[in-house]
Amino acid sequence: MTGKEYLDGCVLIRDGKIEAVGEYIPEKGCEVYDARGGWVMPGLIDAHSHLGISEERHGPVGDDCNEATNPLTPELRALDAINPMDGSFVSALAAGITGVMVGPGSSNVVGGQFAFIKTAGRCIDRMCMLAPAAMKIAFGENPKTNYKNMSVMPSTRMTVSAMLRKELFEACAYLRKKRAALEAGQPFDEDFRLESYIPVLEKRIPLKAHVHRADDILTAIRIAKEFDVRMTLDHCTEGHLIADEIRASGFPAIVGPSIASRTKVEVQFSDPKTAGLLNEAGVMVAITTDHPVTRIEHLGLCAGLAARDGLGVEQALRAITINAAKISGVSDRIGSIEAGKDADIAVFSDNPLFTFTHTELTVVDGKIAYRVDKK
Repeated sequence: MTGKEYLDGCVLIRDGKIEAVGEYIPEKGCEVYDARGGWVMPGLIDAHSHLGISEERHGPVGDDCNEATNPLTPELRALDAINPMDGSFVSALAAGITGVMVGPGSSNVVGGQFAFIKTAGRCIDRMCMLAPAAMKIAFGENPKTNYKNMSVMPSTRMTVSAMLRKELFEACAYLRKKRAALEAGQPFDEDFRLESYIPVLEKRIPLKAHVHRADDILTAIRIAKEFDVRMTLDHCTEGHLIADEIRASGFPAIVGPSIASRTKVEVQFSDPKTAGLLNEAGVMVAITTDHPVTRIEHLGLCAGLAARDGLGVEQALRAITINAAKISGVSDRIGSIEAGKDADIAVFSDNPLFTFTHTELTVVDGKIAYRVDKK
């Protein structure tokens, strides 16, 4: 994923990091894994999921995805609800997926803070690479539907936007007052909720916008530009209809899930071609399963369909490796096989976009997390 390929190469791992990459690395005393005939790739990355926060086979008891009683919950932290014991983590490793962005769902206008985690381990604090990694916001059908029957705001798109603007307006005022007080050496009473917005306002993390329809995408862009903040456009189902506007915004798109059922009005135009059309227009694209909407282990399949329908093989592979890492803010450590980066590597029997391909080995932080013994 650096633009360089080795038809017959070696990767040297030491102390959890990639030490060297080359055609041949003479090194004695190492454990050697012979991947001859396979594909050695950076570990795959899903840039938008609810892995372990919407647990498999546990129903309401294991569903901590949406705090659907208050439309404004910026203080919620996904890290407090991710269960690494959930079986979907095993499925992720068996698919060569080593990194995922995990966070709240889209019932709320402001849903809370995402975390970027690795898929191997039992202690979420040790698995976490970045938290907070993004602030979830949602437009359109989901927040409208969730609160309309409660006879509370929001029930229209205008209200969703107004509520978000008010939150950001108050957060900006709060940050100005805090900075002024600190510069003057005066005491300042911190607000737990508003503190959550400071990483967004300081552009350390992006808003993570749940947007499907073209008009919602444009509204999200309008508000982000108004407050001068970073943003990712998640799902971006109708993004291909306004590809030039998205390119002009400079915001990346995390496209999908394109193989899930079209159960909502907003996803009526869902199609694997969206990623390719956005990439052609100059938008940086990642692919998502939106697990558990589409199961995490089908990330390669989602990317493969996008490749078939216009994204192309190389860009599809980038969409689930280095592009996903860049969009998630972790490309300094993962997403490509380069010296100095974390040793998160997957070995496949063939191109991971192909349906008949098997994962043979998954390495996270230099340790084998999944392995199929060769007969």
